[in-house]
Amino acid sequence: MRLFRRVATLGYSAGMTLYTADSLRRLSHEAFMAAGLSAERAAIVGDILLEGDLLGHDTHGLALLAPYVEELLAGRMASSGEPSVISDRGAAVAWNGLRLPGPWLVQQGIELGCQRAETYGTATITIGRSHHIAALAAYLEPVARAGKMILLASSDPGVAGVAPYGGITPVFTPNPIAAAWPTEGGPVLLDISMSVTTMGMVGRHQREGRLLAHPWLLGADGQPTNDPSAMAGGRGSILPLGGMDAGHKGFGLALLVEALTNGLSGIGRSGTPDAWGASVMIQVMDPSAFGGSEAFVAEAQFVADKCRAATPIDPTRSVRLPGDAALARKARQLSEGVRLHSSIPPALTALAGKLGLVMPQPL
Repeated sequence: MRLFRRVATLGYSAGMTLYTADSLRRLSHEAFMAAGLSAERAAIVGDILLEGDLLGHDTHGLALLAPYVEELLAGRMASSGEPSVISDRGAAVAWNGLRLPGPWLVQQGIELGCQRAETYGTATITIGRSHHIAALAAYLEPVARAGKMILLASSDPGVAGVAPYGGITPVFTPNPIAAAWPTEGGPVLLDISMSVTTMGMVGRHQREGRLLAHPWLLGADGQPTNDPSAMAGGRGSILPLGGMDAGHKGFGLALLVEALTNGLSGIGRSGTPDAWGASVMIQVMDPSAFGGSEAFVAEAQFVADKCRAATPIDPTRSVRLPGDAALARKARQLSEGVRLHSSIPPALTALAGKLGLVMPQPL
């Protein structure tokens, strides 16, 4: 089987390098095992990174493979162990993640949340001192396809890049909230940061010497700018969601995420952490414990149909729901090949060489 190919079909650009999902999955699993993870944990972490790229979150997918491996090899990400239980009241659980791999911790939390939701109707799991958890969207689809609703939020208490509305000094990370729920026609998948762009996207543009598409940052002078170098040395900040006009809304939502993650976990910014990581809140809801699963899905489908039937601004582009484009992209990439950002293959090649692994090669 060809490990990758160059195509110009189904919206792909001519000359673009495409890898099979299986070849990327193999590489990620082998890399994490070489760095000290068990086969089971390596598979979970690797699959979550690949899912990020499949859904289009390419700053939070396999772009993180080499940095995660570096964290493992340096001992800044724990390769083994279990989270410490801080509190367990059945429907409410708090863990200290002890710097274990974030994707593995979140998957364990989701599995526990789904189990507990079947008993209690809803379950909330918080995780403090997790390592980074990659793209929130990568966790959602299986829960929704199982007929449940999930809310997922995260913040990195050791990092600050987003300013509160009316200020320049960064206080927060982008503080995303993600959610998913079932409809008759497939799940709705929502993943929204409380800032107008992500720190990963700013960093990528800075490394490539490119300007951002819009003035999404504030310089040290308090003026909007699209120059990512404004963030260098902590002098500037990312604007909250809503920007200069309505950033008070994103600011308020960022505070909510801080309360849901750092606040409920009890492990946050006040402890002045200095390591790359995450505080996480997971909530799983079973519609059968509320108005009923059939009623939930029917209502969700009714609203979805109304949205998609709305008269579009552009007659050539119909209204779509969150997750529609991501799921279509995933299906296409599983069939035609996974598109990686141009910066990722060289990093994967270097990592494979360092670990003595085989990198998928062009034909």
